[in-house]
Amino acid sequence: MDDHTANRLTPASSADDLTRGERKAVDHQSRPSAALIHETIRAEGERELERSAVALMMSGLAAGLSIGFSVVVPAILMVALPDTSWEHLLTSLGYTVGFLIVVLGRQQLFTENTLTPVLPLLRGPSWRRLGLVLRLWAIVLASNIVATWIFSAVLAYTPVFDPETKEALAEFSRTTMASPFWTTFLKAVFAGWLIALMVWLMPASGDSKPFVIVIVTYVVAMGQFAHIIAGSVEASFLVHIGAATLRDYAGMFFLPTLLGNMLGGVALVACFNFGQVAPELQDTDRS
Repeated sequence: MDDHTANRLTPASSADDLTRGERKAVDHQSRPSAALIHETIRAEGERELERSAVALMMSGLAAGLSIGFSVVVPAILMVALPDTSWEHLLTSLGYTVGFLIVVLGRQQLFTENTLTPVLPLLRGPSWRRLGLVLRLWAIVLASNIVATWIFSAVLAYTPVFDPETKEALAEFSRTTMASPFWTTFLKAVFAGWLIALMVWLMPASGDSKPFVIVIVTYVVAMGQFAHIIAGSVEASFLVHIGAATLRDYAGMFFLPTLLGNMLGGVALVACFNFGQVAPELQDTDRS
């Protein structure tokens, strides 16, 4: 066998044997490591922690208003679709619309922030970072909630939608406060877990980000899991139309949902996913 034939039959043994184009193709096809995903989200979290209070507030207000479409679109679909056993499967798709606007528009949603700013805190714990995380949470949560009350007030007190659609809005919203405290809390844990997982998946999603958002939030809607911001549109709408009281809003919805979302996002996603990459990060720090 001549040298030319031997070289042609010998497989490439390392990356050095690949052309530049082939190495780019390999890099494109390879999945990013958990450590790379962590560092991508952590770097974003560092930037968010340093944003001004005004910027966070305005972004939070925008997110609270945008998430209202996760309530409006399902109600419109409920009016348009026949009353069948599979209606819920289609109306749940409407729930994804608000999240698509918020996430792709880079608006500040509280449940996303149970992961993004927490990773810098876990990576380098300090009182300053803890203060920045609490500051971000307070501003974003408050602005999100204020915006949901404004949005639901427009739905309740203006003729922007006909009575049939408003009745569908009320029907869709009643599930928000239909469960006991601990049931709502557990449903909120699942919602917080899924939304934080969605954020964790985004850096590896590339052009598929909209599909990730739709799939994850569709599961939240299908399972009727409790989300503090989207649910606030529903619960405050019930308060506006007299179907619930402020006490109902606070005790049956807000408190259990907030606690559950935070537990699902911080404990189940931020801490566990940080734990899996912590040894690699420590090795990097020592090298």
